[in-house]
Amino acid sequence: MPSANGTTPSSKAKKAKAPAKAADKNQARVVAETAVDIPVGAVLSITDRVTELVEPFTGRGSAEKQIEAYRGRLRRTIKRTERRGTTARRKATAEARKTRNRVEREARKRQRTVETTLKRNRNEVEKRVRKAIEEQGTRAQGLVDQVTEQLSSLR
Repeated sequence: MPSANGTTPSSKAKKAKAPAKAADKNQARVVAETAVDIPVGAVLSITDRVTELVEPFTGRGSAEKQIEAYRGRLRRTIKRTERRGTTARRKATAEARKTRNRVEREARKRQRTVETTLKRNRNEVEKRVRKAIEEQGTRAQGLVDQVTEQLSSLR
């Protein structure tokens, strides 16, 4: 039985299915196009890159120009590397000099300490030896005096 607007329920269902079928067809078409577009785009990108790389060498003048540019870049790179090496060498030399000076200072300080201790010990030993000699001299003189007394008392 027709409805108020003159359509039947089965025609409504058909109309509802039609956009779904169209959407499915659309999606299938999009997937198929993507499957074709990706490899084609990749080939085109590779072609562009190869052309960029080869183009400077297609003519003698452009090839010489490109080689000169490479030569200039290489020269700059070598200069930069040389400067870095020079800087590193200077730093290493300065560090070695600082270390040497520090070690020499420490050695001189230790040498002064040893010399001072040695001088102090030598003076102490000399003082003790003089004192011992003086004591022994005094003792010997005392013995000589005692022997002299005993000899004079015997006479």
